[in-house]
Amino acid sequence: NARKTQLGGHTFDSQREARRYQDLQLLERAGRIHSLRLQVPYPLEVAGEQIGKYVADFVYFYFENEKEVVEDSKGYRTPLYRWKKKHVEAQYQIKIKET
Repeated sequence: NARKTQLGGHTFDSQREARRYQDLQLLERAGRIHSLRLQVPYPLEVAGEQIGKYVADFVYFYFENEKEVVEDSKGYRTPLYRWKKKHVEAQYQIKIKET
């Protein structure tokens, strides 16, 4: 039941995602995170061939340890999302934070 939401010149897939963006903006203004990016694509590859893509809702860095965070704001985790998450985590050696 996600509803597209407009906020700050951006269109979000859900109200949850828009609220999380507001939270992240506050953290960025407070100097806790930096380099906040939205809708960051990650190509999904097998044997050198692109078979699809995963789009992260947010990617940013924590100032204290310069660790990159890849985040997805999900209310319902579809089977396709769960598969893409596993694929991205294995291919890119990252952990997707779900909020």
